Amino acid sequence: MKQTFEVFNVKCGGCASTLNSNLAKEFGEIEVNLEVIPRKITLDIEDRDIDKLSKALKELGYPLASEEMGFMDSTSAKAKSFVSCAIGKMNS
Repeated sequence: MKQTFEVFNVKCGGCASTLNSNLAKEFGEIEVNLEVIPRKITLDIEDRDIDKLSKALKELGYPLASEEMGFMDSTSAKAKSFVSCAIGKMNS
């Protein structure tokens, strides 16, 4: 079923490219809305797979907005997102 999630640290098309290229194999096509803040992603996902999606997003530096994170985790996610964004820009 189609579900939409708010995601932190998504800034640009490079970030969107990274999300699509890294998550498409496991989760299919992901729509990234860069027109709203926090950014939103929409994909076809079952409730049982949301934890798996959350973990994959965190590894890329784009945690779900619904998750509480401490200062260190938040700072680490931001650093990862800068790298993911740069890679996405180079690959697009």
